[in-house]
Amino acid sequence: MQLKLKLTVVAAIAAVAGMASAQEQVVKIGHVAPVSGAQAHYGKDNENGARMAIEVLNAEGVTIGGKKIKFELQAEDDAADPKQGTAAAQKLCDSKVAGVVGHLNSGTTIPASKVYNDCGIPMVTGAATNPNLTKPGYKTTFRIIANDNALGGGLAAYAADTLKLKTVAIIDDRTAYGQGVANVFKAIASEKGMKVVDEQFTTDKATDFMAILTAIKSKNPDAIFFGGMDPQAGPMLRQMEQLGMANVKYFGGDGVCTSEIAKLAAGAKTLGNVICAEGGASLAKMPGGMAWKAKYDAKYPGQFQVYSPYTYDATMLLVDAMKRANSVDPKVYTAEIGKSNFKGVTANIAFEPTGEMKNPAITLYVYKDGKKTPL
Repeated sequence: MQLKLKLTVVAAIAAVAGMASAQEQVVKIGHVAPVSGAQAHYGKDNENGARMAIEVLNAEGVTIGGKKIKFELQAEDDAADPKQGTAAAQKLCDSKVAGVVGHLNSGTTIPASKVYNDCGIPMVTGAATNPNLTKPGYKTTFRIIANDNALGGGLAAYAADTLKLKTVAIIDDRTAYGQGVANVFKAIASEKGMKVVDEQFTTDKATDFMAILTAIKSKNPDAIFFGGMDPQAGPMLRQMEQLGMANVKYFGGDGVCTSEIAKLAAGAKTLGNVICAEGGASLAKMPGGMAWKAKYDAKYPGQFQVYSPYTYDATMLLVDAMKRANSVDPKVYTAEIGKSNFKGVTANIAFEPTGEMKNPAITLYVYKDGKKTPL
């Protein structure tokens, strides 16, 4: 009799546990960035931001559609390569993730955005800045950072109006991002009366710039604008110093606007000539920036670069839309993303009908004593 009673109790406990787990639903959110190769420091920082958001959400306990939700991050590596980017996007589609945070580079994000659109999954980037991303008008594509029109334009205005520079040479790395931001800078600088004395091209894999810098030096420009990322900008600054170009101002978009560039420039005095632009406010001016950064640094010491506050907000934004729609189904909740009025760490996030953010801020930075400092 006692054994029978024990078995009945065990069965009842098992049934309750089964009901509890049946009431919990696992929801996957995808993240894509380069976590291998020369840009891995950006990718890891981005992934950390998304991971941190997932942990906060799971600790809070989120209920949607009457079910307790357990969020999981499905993180993929695109190695900053467009082909790998679309392959990673297809993998996330096949895994039936509820939404995607990413990618980092415009060159991977633009082709991946079509894949997500075709499989009906929303994607939020807080890093890819080429304006062409939102041109196709996909209802699944959202950006929560200023695009290159704001970044390139802001830098050109500062060069011409504030610093009164007259001549500039332009270098780009031939990627969607590098070319895009360089073209915007060139157009606005030219409008403002600056003369483009030379244009040179490189790749996002190069580390030797002596030939193109020597050609530029002969034109004696007041400034160089570089459209590209810090693995190229760091060595370029060292080589400018070696060539005696210590008085040439060096402009770049958010791709060079990192803490890592100080390490990559390896003590070159030319780092002091860098003026770079980032979409968004400085951490100190973000609504939740400094408090968030303290938590990030405690969790991921020494890994902060640029975009992790945005990937954190992008993850939170997706889940906020799910809550408002009371559904984790992309078919149901994607429309709610466009109606967002979300108070994030980085900003108050609301969207234009195009999926671009309303009123995005930009901040210009310089490097003082090797430290990135808002102007």
